[in-house]
Amino acid sequence: MIQVIGGKELQGEVVISGSKNAALPILAASLLIQGKITLHNVPDIADVRTFLDILSGVGVLIEKDGHTITLDTLHLQEQWLDLDKMKKIRASILLISPLLHHFWTIDIPFPGGCKLGARPIDTHLQGLKEIGYQTTVTPDSIEISGEKETGDIILNGGFWVTATENLIVANVLRQGTTTIKNAAIEPHVMNLIDMLRSAGADIKIRYDHSIIITGVETLETNVEATIIPDYIEAGTFMIIGALAAKEYIDIHHAAISDLYSFISCLQQAGVKVEEKDTDILRVYRAKKLLPTSIQTNIFPGFPTDLQSPLSVLMTQAEGTGRIHEVLFEGRLNFLWELENLGAHVAILNPHEALVFWPTPLRGGTVTSWDLRAGVAMIIAGLISTDTVKITNVEYIHRGYENIISKLQNLGADIKEI
Repeated sequence: MIQVIGGKELQGEVVISGSKNAALPILAASLLIQGKITLHNVPDIADVRTFLDILSGVGVLIEKDGHTITLDTLHLQEQWLDLDKMKKIRASILLISPLLHHFWTIDIPFPGGCKLGARPIDTHLQGLKEIGYQTTVTPDSIEISGEKETGDIILNGGFWVTATENLIVANVLRQGTTTIKNAAIEPHVMNLIDMLRSAGADIKIRYDHSIIITGVETLETNVEATIIPDYIEAGTFMIIGALAAKEYIDIHHAAISDLYSFISCLQQAGVKVEEKDTDILRVYRAKKLLPTSIQTNIFPGFPTDLQSPLSVLMTQAEGTGRIHEVLFEGRLNFLWELENLGAHVAILNPHEALVFWPTPLRGGTVTSWDLRAGVAMIIAGLISTDTVKITNVEYIHRGYENIISKLQNLGADIKEI
């Protein structure tokens, strides 16, 4: 449980960690490299630790030096695959393509993760079928086997991030040209592509969300890459600065270029932001917040992972804000927790909600519905008039590195109990 005592004015600076959403697919894709890969700026979070345990279980030798991790992939063994750990995180689905490349057949459980409603894996499986694999799906597991066919092919990424990443990894060593239409182009997808290019993959990106992969025989055996800063964490601290700063907070590695839609929304709501240096953003406490409407979308639109934190900011705006969550029908459920703290909300349907006029948030005990909703509860606690206690905090630790100590360094009264 995390306890937050509200009303403290924050000041200082915070350094954004490496991106969870970039680190996990890159760690999975590392299995394609028969040698050593060194990754810098890897976040020390629960999901990464679980993922490294899974990789270690299939024979990957791992060395850690702070936020730098070196993987030796020369001794892979399928029989050591830890299926229980794979159930814990949804990102384990990213292991399908590299494991198939090595072992030709896998039988894995459905992955776990945040409860955000239906997130079908049909796009993953259909793409794998079209390049030659056979799949059998049961209520509990996925069995895939076969061998990749050669030749040119067009696949549909469906704008899904993990499906796009899985199809990229499945095809960089397949002989022929693969065109992924409706591909996701989020910053973490680009980070994966940059890593694979540095290893010798031939990948091109077109303006129409197409990714063209020309298969190569092998990848380099010694590769080095850097995980991008977590633009979702950066946006989260921008909201914290706007709501709780004494005057302002400075955010280092703020991933400004990846957050145009989000920063524009903050400015429309009356938040003053100032670019101080390369990827350093100063966010001032808002004197008066205006109502805003958001619609989540694929990149470069408003990120769905920042919808929950921004909803807390909406509770302090002078008017009615509207949320349209396009991607996940379960993501608005956390608004009931905000209502328990005194917010006035109306969930219109699984994808739309209203947040009404400025409301002082009181103390209480709330739960984390998912990773992003959990950090939204922390933000609510920071501006509450009393003490907020948050349960199910394992969600928060899955994606935010040292979130408690970062807030303590800014002056927040927060601790884990």
